[in-house]
Parts: sequence; structure tokens; C-alpha cells
Amino acid sequence: MNTTHREEFCGLPFSRRQTGLLIILGAILWLVAALILKALAPSGIYEGSAQIILYALIVPGTVPFLLASLKVASIERPSSFAAVALMTMSAMLLDGIALAWFPFLYGGDVAYVAGAGAAILWGAGVGLVLALFVNRAS
Repeated sequence: MNTTHREEFCGLPFSRRQTGLLIILGAILWLVAALILKALAPSGIYEGSAQIILYALIVPGTVPFLLASLKVASIERPSSFAAVALMTMSAMLLDGIALAWFPFLYGGDVAYVAGAGAAILWGAGVGLVLALFVNRAS
């Protein structure tokens, strides 16, 4: 008998509250990223070496949000990959909706929309890779 019973939701090792919180945190991350990318797009961040710098900066920029999100949602390290997968799911669904129906959220130019969409996909992958390391460190 498991004396440390933990409510699970949808087969995940999270409570309903944690699941909802992770989905909301993913949405917040997506919105913040979209607004930052929209603000920076006119400066040429999707061109040449600026794009390389942007992608490189996404890695350390993701770390504090990932760690803070796990703490806010009270996620234990062994469950961090599943938690980040939920946040990523939320962010990617919103990104797909925005790219299809609200591209102006990323800027007026097609290059800005494509650049922001690609940068957000990169950030989603980076978050999942980082979560693997956090999971492994447990």
C-alpha cells in the first residue's frame, strides 16, 4: 500500500491543480516569448549572425523559467520532463493557433512571423532537452 498517495490526473503524476498550473505556465511562457520576439523583430534578429545569437540566448533564457515553473507547481525532479512536456504542449498549441489565425502577434512581415514561429519551436525543444537533464539530476 502506498502511504504517500498522490492524486493523479489523466494518468500523469500531477494533481489537477498542478496540471492546470503547468498548462497556464506554458501559455504564459509562450505569450512572453511571442511579445519579446515581436518587439525585437524589427532589429533584425532573424538575419545572419543575429539569429545565431538569438538561438544561443534562448538556451540560458529558458533555464530560469523552467526551474521557477517546476518550483511554482511543486514538481519533483523525477517528474520534470512530464511537467515540461505539458507546458510545451500548451505553448505549441497556442503557437500553432497564433501562426494560423493571428500572425500579427508576431509582427506584420511574413519573415517576422516565420522567424518567431521557428524561434518558439526551438525554445520548445530546448525546454524539453533541459528537462531531461533536470530529470536525470534527480
